[in-house]
Amino acid sequence: MNRLRVFLLGLPRRHKRLIQVSADVVLVWAALWMAFVVRLGVDDMINPFSQHIWLFLTAPIITIPLFIRFGMYRAVMRYFGNDALIAIIKAVSLSSLVLGVVVYWYSNHQNIVPRSIIFNYWWLSLIMVGGLRLAMRQYFLGDWFAAAQHVPFTSRDDGLPKVAIYGAGAAGNQLVAALRMGRVMRPVAFIDDDGSIADRVISGLQVFKPKNIQRMLETTGAQEILLAIPSSSRARRREILGLLESFPIHVRSIPGFMDLASGRVKVDDIQEVDIADLLGRDAVPAQSDLLERCIKDQSVLVTGAGGSIGSELCRQILSLRPKLLLLFEHSEYNLYSILSELEQRITRESLPVRLLPILGSVRNQKKLLDVFNTWRVDTVYHAAAYKHVPMVEHNIAEGVFNNVIGTLNTAQAAMQADVSNFVLISTDKAVRPTNVMGSTKRLAELTLQALSREAAPVLFGDNSNVPRVNKTRFTMVRFGNVLGSSGSVIPLFHRQIKSGGPLTVTHPKITRYFMTIPEAAQLVIQAGSMGQGGDVFVLDMGEPVKIVELAEKMIHLSGLSVRSDKNPHGDIAVEFTGLRPGEKLYEELLIGDNVVATQHPMIMSANEDFLTWELLKVKLTGLLAALESDDYSKVRELLRDTVSGYSPDSEIVDWVYQQRRLEP
Repeated sequence: MNRLRVFLLGLPRRHKRLIQVSADVVLVWAALWMAFVVRLGVDDMINPFSQHIWLFLTAPIITIPLFIRFGMYRAVMRYFGNDALIAIIKAVSLSSLVLGVVVYWYSNHQNIVPRSIIFNYWWLSLIMVGGLRLAMRQYFLGDWFAAAQHVPFTSRDDGLPKVAIYGAGAAGNQLVAALRMGRVMRPVAFIDDDGSIADRVISGLQVFKPKNIQRMLETTGAQEILLAIPSSSRARRREILGLLESFPIHVRSIPGFMDLASGRVKVDDIQEVDIADLLGRDAVPAQSDLLERCIKDQSVLVTGAGGSIGSELCRQILSLRPKLLLLFEHSEYNLYSILSELEQRITRESLPVRLLPILGSVRNQKKLLDVFNTWRVDTVYHAAAYKHVPMVEHNIAEGVFNNVIGTLNTAQAAMQADVSNFVLISTDKAVRPTNVMGSTKRLAELTLQALSREAAPVLFGDNSNVPRVNKTRFTMVRFGNVLGSSGSVIPLFHRQIKSGGPLTVTHPKITRYFMTIPEAAQLVIQAGSMGQGGDVFVLDMGEPVKIVELAEKMIHLSGLSVRSDKNPHGDIAVEFTGLRPGEKLYEELLIGDNVVATQHPMIMSANEDFLTWELLKVKLTGLLAALESDDYSKVRELLRDTVSGYSPDSEIVDWVYQQRRLEP
């Protein structure tokens, strides 16, 4: 049977159509014959070559062209679905109606044909033509019993992993069909909250209530649960994951509704559970006027365009139809990656956006000024920065040059080129920092705050002392960790689980704020459209999350158990490695308590202290001089004097300087 199936599947398309047409002719004749048998009985069985041969010749002449017209021979049998069934019903019904007209007309001149024959022919044709195609679909899929798990005596072990589908709606049924077609997993049950379909059978699978999951596992032997609830809220998904966490079974998910609607992924693109679901926080709908205000039909530049936040900013900016999008990035590979992705999207969606990749560093102010002037940039999103706390802690000079001087260069170039809007991507680590990275990001904020309060400042490093008219509106957006970023703990936990553990957490009490990258980028764009200049906006990050609890949830949802003193035979342990250099237990979003609401419920405006531009220039001059002379004690002193709340918890050590000092 398998060899015959392979042979039939390998036939040329025209041969397959010929076989289908021949089979339909035989089915039409059989349906017509059975119509007479049902009407007249076996004793009066009709001989087609006697009284009604004209009817048996006419039926396929009428039916086959209609079948062709309704596309029944264009459908691929393996993917035969509801649309094809509807086409069969229409084609058979219309052919029966035409045949009835012919019979009525012919009966006035020749032998009378019972009128009920047409009705019998109609329903018999539906059963035969449609039934044969459904049977062939199962045959070509190679699984006669795929949709009959609930039928006695049909159970068998095909060696495929058994999975249960949480969600018996449209997405769940599409997922079942895709799994059966792909023959990589075997669906064995549905789980659904709807009590009206509990214990019913859908697509051949029994539906279980959530409270009966344990019974489902014992009955079906399911090894994994796939979430097929793409339109559910984050809060509801968090409840479901909390329920499933208590069972020793791997949980995975199909993509979210927006990903499915946009066509970026398909229903059968199964993935690990989105950690954002564990946070249970739904994104607030965006305000279109704020999104478009600084972007639509304008020239927009993103620094650090290949990074985690920068690349997501570029994706969302592209959707808002700027006239020109400039990707400014110092990493050739990162620039190539985001450029390729955006070019494909522009082609796919026919977007009227010009895309321009620019290799360069924010430490080169002349290059930045040339770019801003040449392309008449209207809005700058400054995402370029070094953000890995321990790495910056021991590469102090590079951290200061990139995060502070890079921001200063970009801002001064924007002022000189009369850029209208400048948005700095900041971090919660800038609040009372204990590390160099946080202090440099706060110093970058202070730079923009000082510049925004000067109508005509003399730029830093400008020996001519000529004031520059400031037409640029500077804003800063401060938020916490983003899920899935290059420095996020989530990808690390995934890798550690795959390798068998242990999961490494720095401290049992450490907590962090989390937000998804798309939500953060969207809020950054909206916040950048508000304010008068010098505003520090803070995003509502929700409740902080304990990292150790996050690690344990990820272990449980992978179908594994946590190894601990209480459970020494568990699968994966959680080990505490101690706080890294510059790391603190808790992050904050505000330096002071002065915060006011804005027109967006997820964005607040913080009234933070600032320095005058003249005083800040003195501080920057001293900082650069200390770096030039490798005087890191002076660097530490200047950062503590300049950045409010900066309290380093260890000695400042630059690895390059330290090694040079140890040499003879």
